Amino acid sequence: MINGRLKIATIGGGSSYTPELVEGFLKRLHELPVGELWLVDVEDGAHKQEIVTDLARRMAQKVNADIRIVPTLDRRAALDNADFVTTQFRVGFLDAREKDERIPASHHVIGQETNGPGGMFKALRTIPVILDICRDMDELCPDAWLISFTNPSGINAEAVLRYAGKRKMIGLCNNGVNMHADIAAHLQLPESEVRVDFTGINHMVFAVHAWVHGEDRLPLVLREMEEEAEKEPCEEGITPYVPGFLQTLGALPCSYLRYYVKTDEMLRQQEKDVSEGRLRAQEVKRIEAALFEKYADPALDVKPPELAMRGGARYSDAACNLISSLYNDKGDIQVVNIPNTGRVVPSLEEDCVVEVSARITKNGPVALPVGDPPEAVTGLMRHLVSFQKLTEDAAVAGDYQKALMAMTMNPLVPGDRVAKLLLDELLEAHRKYLPQFAHTGR
Repeated sequence: MINGRLKIATIGGGSSYTPELVEGFLKRLHELPVGELWLVDVEDGAHKQEIVTDLARRMAQKVNADIRIVPTLDRRAALDNADFVTTQFRVGFLDAREKDERIPASHHVIGQETNGPGGMFKALRTIPVILDICRDMDELCPDAWLISFTNPSGINAEAVLRYAGKRKMIGLCNNGVNMHADIAAHLQLPESEVRVDFTGINHMVFAVHAWVHGEDRLPLVLREMEEEAEKEPCEEGITPYVPGFLQTLGALPCSYLRYYVKTDEMLRQQEKDVSEGRLRAQEVKRIEAALFEKYADPALDVKPPELAMRGGARYSDAACNLISSLYNDKGDIQVVNIPNTGRVVPSLEEDCVVEVSARITKNGPVALPVGDPPEAVTGLMRHLVSFQKLTEDAAVAGDYQKALMAMTMNPLVPGDRVAKLLLDELLEAHRKYLPQFAHTGR
């Protein structure tokens, strides 16, 4: 702390999400004394960083907040004596995401930011950077918490668990936050009156209870959601789960289960998007261009509502909420990615990271004893954890054979020959951001 006030470093400070982060800190100043916010980026992101910094300063000035907002390309300067570090960076920017989507689709495989081959390559690019940040933190701010909502959040947190020792890190995703809000809205109740229990792993997490005054209302929610789905069309090209699926499952899955249960439909829709120039990466590029045009307006001094279109809504606010709970020892319940210590999720080993409901204390999250997700999905969950560990090992060692095994064993990849085609093409496409594979034989 500096003069009794917190120093926070945000890696990826030029992100379009930063105004939401700033808004989150500003509305919590009564309980979270932020004195300095350092926005860190790389040279290629410096222009966006400058625009975001100017907007952040206008937002702080609007509410007369005495916060020093510092843009920098020097990550170590930002980390020096930081109290909290947040990450929201994307190695390779949105061009890399577009390759992660387009290349698999060209081989009739789903290309997606955090699942399948695309998610694997985002992890291969990101894990070395996360681990490098951890090494700097061990030297420059050893007691700081690392709050990471850089995707794929669970794999990154697991790589830190397995390769960075006792680093204080919490992975964060907005799935649980948004699902909680959806369930409360369905029940027509304030979120504060509904406690939702979550268990699973990142992007394979399940709401297994929805408590209202001691009564589990989730069975009612599942039944009514299925009834509504039969009456109202789902998003373009994707049908609802078959009648009875959710009730038989006995839990509400995050949206990513569709990639494994509705693989054919999801692939057909993506191939249609490719042909029409509507890949998600392309959509996000258009949204971001419009957002940064707004951010650059010197009259703008609030987070614009259009940011909700960017995806990842409430990520940054969830990070601010988590930081406040850690700092103030609140003991409130949040959904976080943390080590499976004590086998909180019994069907998984302790050396993996799980996404669960936990009480947030000054010493870190304390997981609630929610248990496993439904038996029907525990096999898939274990399969994904095995894939993740192979990916983490390959990312750290630059091991081509482990990368090939990870690609082959991913549930969305239909065989070893396709896996090798995908691996080789994606390695070539992302060569600039994968130096650990530069001398790997094939």
